[in-house]
Amino acid sequence: MATQSPFLFFERFLRTANPSGWPALEMPHWLAAELRQRLILLLNHVLLQEPAACDRLKRLKGQIVLVKWHFIDIKFVATPAGLLDIAAAGIPPDLSLWLTQDSPLDLALTLFRGGKPGVRIEGDVQLAAEVNWLADHVKWDIEEDISRLIGDVPAHTLMQTMRQVADALRHFAEPKSESAARHGPESSVGLKADMSV
Repeated sequence: MATQSPFLFFERFLRTANPSGWPALEMPHWLAAELRQRLILLLNHVLLQEPAACDRLKRLKGQIVLVKWHFIDIKFVATPAGLLDIAAAGIPPDLSLWLTQDSPLDLALTLFRGGKPGVRIEGDVQLAAEVNWLADHVKWDIEEDISRLIGDVPAHTLMQTMRQVADALRHFAEPKSESAARHGPESSVGLKADMSV
């Protein structure tokens, strides 16, 4: 019996409500500005944990990157301190990145699997290479941040549980044929044969 994701119902509902695939929503201006500010704070917190990333961003000071997905967009500017800030309105970006995955579910699953979402790129090629380097090398050590709040052992336990949940979601969401191809036919019954002699 094939198991389907419960999110498919929600996604089908959105497509029925708006055949283009995304409901015609508009976020209040004040909420969008606040979310952008919180995102900048989070990104700068992560960047401060990686000195090489800050050094690279110092060389890019003043360059602007626009990231857009459906009705969500944000323009980042690299600061002289090697961090990010929100770019002033009306200034054209040096690099534009459009996330091409229409489905929020597909985008979330791609990120859960540790992959990169599809992106359409326009603008400065060198800046695009730098952004790609940042995406590949800057990782948020969330366990370290949580351990500052609740201690090392509880933080480690919490992160192990979250990894197990993420693995279960990945396994649930991947197509059965992909799972069988990766794990072999014996994985469907939960047994692996030991072929060593």
